[in-house]
Amino acid sequence: MDYLNQMNATMGLKGLLNIVVVLVFIAVSWWALQELKLESIFKRPKTAQAKLLQILLSVALGYQIARFIIDYLEWSTWFSGMF
Repeated sequence: MDYLNQMNATMGLKGLLNIVVVLVFIAVSWWALQELKLESIFKRPKTAQAKLLQILLSVALGYQIARFIIDYLEWSTWFSGMF
C-alpha cells in the first residue's frame, strides 16, 4: 500500500511539473510573438479576433515546445537503465 501512495505522489508531482512547464512556455511564446509585426497581416489588428489568433498561436507554439522539452527529459531518464 505504501508503494501505491508513493507512486500516486510521484505521478501527481510529474503532472504538476508538466502543467507548469506548459504554462511557462505558453507565456514565453506570447512574449516572443509580441515582437512580430502581425498588424500588417490583419485587416483590423485591434479587434478581438486578432487578439484571439495571437493567443491561439501562443498556446499552440508554447504547447509544442513544452511537449518537446518534457519528452526530451523523459527520454533522457531512460538512459539510466542502460548503464
